[in-house]
Amino acid sequence: MRRTTATSLPLPMPAVGQRRDWQTIRNLLPYIWAYKGRMLLALLCLIAAKGANVGVPLVFKGIIDTFTAEQAQERMVAVPLALLAMYGVLRLSMPLFTELRELLFTRITQEAVRNVALQVFRHLHTLSLRFHLDRQTGGLTRDIERGTRSIGTLINYTLYSILPTLVEVGLVLGILGARYEASFTLITFGALALYVTFTVFVTNRRTQLRRKVNEIDSAANSHAIDSLLNYETVKYFNNEEYEARRYDQQMRKWATAQVRSQISLSFLNLGQAAIVATAVTLIMWRAAVGVTNGVMTVGDIVLVNGLLIQLYLPLNWLGVLYREIRQALTDIERMFALKDEQREIADAPGAALLPPGPCDVRFEHVGFAYDPKRQILFDVDFAIPAGGTVAVVGHSGSGKSTLARLLFRFYDVQSGAVKINGRDIRHVTQASLRAAIGIVPQDTVLFNDSIFYNIQYGRPEASRAEVIAAAQAAHIHDFIESLPEKYDTHVGERGLKLSGGEKQRVAIARTLLKNPPILIFDEATSALDSKSEKAIQGELERISVGRTTLLIAHRLSTVMNADEILVFDGGRIIERGTHRALLERGNAYAQMWALQQQEEVEQEPA
Repeated sequence: MRRTTATSLPLPMPAVGQRRDWQTIRNLLPYIWAYKGRMLLALLCLIAAKGANVGVPLVFKGIIDTFTAEQAQERMVAVPLALLAMYGVLRLSMPLFTELRELLFTRITQEAVRNVALQVFRHLHTLSLRFHLDRQTGGLTRDIERGTRSIGTLINYTLYSILPTLVEVGLVLGILGARYEASFTLITFGALALYVTFTVFVTNRRTQLRRKVNEIDSAANSHAIDSLLNYETVKYFNNEEYEARRYDQQMRKWATAQVRSQISLSFLNLGQAAIVATAVTLIMWRAAVGVTNGVMTVGDIVLVNGLLIQLYLPLNWLGVLYREIRQALTDIERMFALKDEQREIADAPGAALLPPGPCDVRFEHVGFAYDPKRQILFDVDFAIPAGGTVAVVGHSGSGKSTLARLLFRFYDVQSGAVKINGRDIRHVTQASLRAAIGIVPQDTVLFNDSIFYNIQYGRPEASRAEVIAAAQAAHIHDFIESLPEKYDTHVGERGLKLSGGEKQRVAIARTLLKNPPILIFDEATSALDSKSEKAIQGELERISVGRTTLLIAHRLSTVMNADEILVFDGGRIIERGTHRALLERGNAYAQMWALQQQEEVEQEPA
């Protein structure tokens, strides 16, 4: 009996009575039916292979009876040679048609996996930022990995094993019923029914154990990924052992759940083996009685034995197949659940493209909350003329960075509107909207790839010459050329091999390559030292010339030249004006300026 272990599942699934197995199969069928011609031909090969498999014992019976017949000597030359030739042809036909089936069906399976995985991947990128902030990346990747792997498992087991097993069982029962007394068919059918019932009952009882294993496995995996992604933080606080203990707690639970799952699996396997052994013994007893009574020949007992072997193998696999198919359906259901996840932000019907060219931006009495219980922005109203620069300053948590997320339409406002060139951004396509906006964030996250790849990411179709020109404009070309591998230098996970200033310059180059009419600088220099900040600040001011710019900052020294400065507090605009006008008023902005100037003086070396 083949042993199996449960694969992983990241999140709790519906109870057995709530499963949507048939819905999952219906969701998968279009991806398979796209290759219906190839699939039907593969099924014909499959049926031919099983027909040859069942035909072998029949031919073998004829050979045995030929040797034991009284007139065997008269037919010794012609008949056995013909039967032996047929026996050889049938033996060869089984692997021949099986391999033809594999060749025909491999493309169907792989293309189905590829198409489903691609659709899920694309859909995940269309989901809102809220969805991704609420989920752990490790769990999502496990969902996709298990789901795609299980598609192949489901297709292979259902079309390669379940269907031929049913065909083979039907052929065996038909032969036994036509040639021998009813007891043979009754014993075989009864054993089959008992085997299936026992397998389904015990497997359904094991479902919760498997899900528990899957949940713990995903929790451990997510924790491990989260800990490794925050490697530096773990080191900063000397918490290696703390992380190891947390991981070990999950793995202890996983080990306990796996042992329980294995105990139930062993019980299932032993029960299946007992049913099969009992049925085989009873049928062989009836065959032996038939030979003793002279109603069956030696060839008949060989035939019955051969048919039992033919039946035993698929029957033995039936329990394994059922368990694997149930697990595959569970994994695929979870992946399709991701695919069916509703998009919080979607293009409106008939959404128009945002025309290219200069853009003015306006926030009209915007109110917004991530959570209905906690309002973030209150009646925010301001405009950025085309080519102008508006700066937003304020304490942390005042709602400054939320403006950038709303302008990118990661979220929709609850009241008011965000408009570009007088058009509500909810009425234009997200692709054209985001194509018009470039951002240099506070924490520039780079892909674990080359510097060239990370700059070219701003416009993937850009030529190498254009990438180099963007790097030169961002004043990072000379640094890149000084590296041993130049533009092919890999930056490491999240760009950790580069300094803060170098990462910011890569981000500037990437944004320059995109060449958007609207720029957002979201605390772009706050994580840098004063020297790097001054150097980067000069680049930001230079590239913002002629572009509509939203400058979000905490350090007031970086916003002095803005056309208008908005002072945020508690999600509201409490002051607005130029740098000079705000200082003259002597209110919140002037107090912030004085405080920051004092801090800079205190930080200067004596």
